[in-house]
Amino acid sequence: MFWLLALSAYLLGSVSFAIWLSRLSGRPDPRTLGSGNPGATNMLRTSSRTLALATLLGDLSKGLVPVLIARALDLSGQEQAWIGLAAVLGHLHPVFYRFRGGKGVATSAGMLLGVYPPAALLALSSWALVFYLWRTSSLASIIATPLVLPLLAWQKPSALLPFTVLCALVLWHHKHNLKDLLAGKERHF
Repeated sequence: MFWLLALSAYLLGSVSFAIWLSRLSGRPDPRTLGSGNPGATNMLRTSSRTLALATLLGDLSKGLVPVLIARALDLSGQEQAWIGLAAVLGHLHPVFYRFRGGKGVATSAGMLLGVYPPAALLALSSWALVFYLWRTSSLASIIATPLVLPLLAWQKPSALLPFTVLCALVLWHHKHNLKDLLAGKERHF
């Protein structure tokens, strides 16, 4: 059951809401505009608030739904976290789009919401604070993602290893943003 759910989560994660919503609304492929990232932030920059919000909710649900299904099937907390990570991997490296996907932040938030909601609240709060202060989505993501690790280690240690892997993946996919931040070139809202 675990492997079937993990594969299903990866395939669900591989669905790009940004690309689908752009096609359905007659807008250009988000991979050809702005940052080239098929995620909510780029949709906000290049499309509309409505499509950005729909992308955010879709990407968030890709991480949340597989975890909730795993929980309903009585899989362990650690198995739930690994299944959520499979969804994030699908978003990062989607089989349907030549393994070129987004940065995984919203899908990670959905996974975290399903695994341990207080950690998701901490991540969301810290993301919002950093974004409010610096108006930079990538900086908010880079800070908020690993910030939850101590809370998970303390309250939900079964999810610590999968989420540590997830943090490393999200930070790796933000490496160009980090370079731009350090050089003062990162785009702000």
